Amino acid sequence: MATKTISGVEVQVNEEGFMTNPSEWTKEIAAEIAKEEGIEALTDAHWKVIDFCRANAATTGAAPTLRGITNGAGVSTKDLFALFPKGPAKKVAKISGLGKPEGCV
Repeated sequence: MATKTISGVEVQVNEEGFMTNPSEWTKEIAAEIAKEEGIEALTDAHWKVIDFCRANAATTGAAPTLRGITNGAGVSTKDLFALFPKGPAKKVAKISGLGKPEGCV
């Protein structure tokens, strides 16, 4: 398994750069990954989605799908794409320190 230093912390990642151990995740790591993904600052709206995804993954064992995020976090698909452009489910999973969502190519 590969490792990567993010926000001064060495974390385990897969070949696509997704963290493989959600317990290594911190809010500082999330902010740095967001910048790498083209999101300069995480707003309260971003954190609402991130917090939902982490809580959901803690109970289901997997990152939620796009539909799971919109239904569970109460965010419209349009707003989700505005917050996390170009593949929001995949991007939010990466920022949240979760694995790649099922069904993402």
